[in-house]
Amino acid sequence: MSNETPIQYGGVTATYFWDDGSGIQGDTGAPASGEPMQKGLFSSPSWPLGTEGYIVYEGKKAEFFIGDRGPGAPSQNCDVLLDLDGKTFAEITGETWDDSSYTVSGGNGHLEVEYYITEWGDGNGTEGAPHPFQQPGNTCEDAVSPIPEEALPQEEQKADGEEEQESAEEPEEKPSEEEEAPGKATDDGSGQEAAKRERSEEGAATEGDGGDGGVTAETAANDLSGFQLMGSDGAVGGTGLLAMAVVPVLLIALFLVWTRRPSGAHAGANGGGRGRGRGLTAQSSGRHSLGSRRSSAVDRLRGG
Repeated sequence: MSNETPIQYGGVTATYFWDDGSGIQGDTGAPASGEPMQKGLFSSPSWPLGTEGYIVYEGKKAEFFIGDRGPGAPSQNCDVLLDLDGKTFAEITGETWDDSSYTVSGGNGHLEVEYYITEWGDGNGTEGAPHPFQQPGNTCEDAVSPIPEEALPQEEQKADGEEEQESAEEPEEKPSEEEEAPGKATDDGSGQEAAKRERSEEGAATEGDGGDGGVTAETAANDLSGFQLMGSDGAVGGTGLLAMAVVPVLLIALFLVWTRRPSGAHAGANGGGRGRGRGLTAQSSGRHSLGSRRSSAVDRLRGG
């Protein structure tokens, strides 16, 4: 018997039968499908022979296949639309089946059952809503209802909450390489060239220091340059102010020395034999010039 996903569902009134050609209880002969009478063989006034499914009564489930045509007159006005075999009827009602009288104990001959069709048969009959025996134009639409959700297979879909949780757990986007390291090389390689030039300048500065921490003329000049006197923020630093104050003083001292130089004395001449050094800043008395003139006159007299 089939026990797959339902393709049609509904509720009908059912009775029971057992037709095996014995003639007992109005037996009309063997089932129309050619199958021998057996437990699970049901009869329908319209569904195709070979149709499979199951019924549910008070929580009890029983599988079936359509193997005969009926009931006849009881199906008029869509009253009784399904015949259960007597043994299944007795089983789901908790009664017993009498093989001699072909009856079910308890005296109840009708049940309200739910049916689930899982596969249509390929025999004679009509799919869909059932209709009374030999009345194909009088369909019993009330016998068909939407299939209950619990009877359908559960689709493997994620709940909205799980989807939101997964979205929240997704790692944040990492910053691009350019944002993470602005000085890093770009696609055109300009960053690499700039880094190379910076390393070359640093190497040249190291070589200029002589490698031993000494100061060369070039570095000394650079230290006194305007760039060295200025701070990193563009303002004049303490060292710059000191240099700016010393340089003018030196220039003034040199100017005074030059202007006070004696016109007639040579450097280091002593002061008239008195043993005092006169130096470059001593004022000239003119005696050196006078002495020179007297010597010239004596020389002329001697020669004369």
